[in-house]
Amino acid sequence: MNHGAGLEGASPGGMTGKIVKLQEHLNKGVLFLSMLALLAACLILTGSVFLRYFLKVPTDWQDEASVFLLVGAVFMCGAYVQSQRGHIGIEVLKDHLSPAVNRIRLLLCDVASFAFCAFFSWESWNMLHEAYVEGQTTSSSWAPPLWIPYGLMTSGMVLLTLQLLSQIIVGLTEARQ
Repeated sequence: MNHGAGLEGASPGGMTGKIVKLQEHLNKGVLFLSMLALLAACLILTGSVFLRYFLKVPTDWQDEASVFLLVGAVFMCGAYVQSQRGHIGIEVLKDHLSPAVNRIRLLLCDVASFAFCAFFSWESWNMLHEAYVEGQTTSSSWAPPLWIPYGLMTSGMVLLTLQLLSQIIVGLTEARQ
């Protein structure tokens, strides 16, 4: 669902253009890794069902491993989805606004989203730091460290925040031209 090019349609020059291109490549790389994570989660859960029901082999790690993979895939793909303007938006307004007013609408949405995501990134970083320093683990018998999902969540939110910042910079650059 592409509702207008996030940064892909923009072709800013100079340092901004280089950062935008780097971000596009990073987003696509993360998207590929996230697809692999989803595939791995499917294989783990399918294998677990097979082991438990057909071979009567108990497993105690598959649910958490799958959740960690899914958390990573969801949070890490946020920046790519934003670059495609694929997040939920009020599209009915787009058709009723002039292109100039619509650019302002998108810019204001990006600024509000940036503020929220920057705060969420900061809080995620605090949770990651706390989990790592305190050696927090899940309560299961497998007990993997909680810094893993918190790290994925934090990384994904930071990438999303940077994506929004790039879109704001491009939007302001286009407004000046």
